[in-house]
Amino acid sequence: LVWADGGYTGGLVGWCRDKLALTLEIVKRTDDMEGFVVLPRRWVAERTFAWLMNSRRLARDYETLPATSEAMIRWSMVTRMSRRLARPRAAGRH
Repeated sequence: LVWADGGYTGGLVGWCRDKLALTLEIVKRTDDMEGFVVLPRRWVAERTFAWLMNSRRLARDYETLPATSEAMIRWSMVTRMSRRLARPRAAGRH
């Protein structure tokens, strides 16, 4: 399951289903909303981008090849997850 912004409506939903075997769910605002409203599951993407920006190299686009950028993003997430796994757990948590 993949969540996407309302700007990704259209043929992308069918393409994801047919080519990637993914379910693309569009998170939309309703027309009666005014001002800033937190959309469901939108915070997950924003939080992930914030984690990635903690990696200094990803703060600017220095890479010339998309494959290099992808490798840097993967490296950043591996570092993040390994630190999370190595962190000592609190006494009451399982």
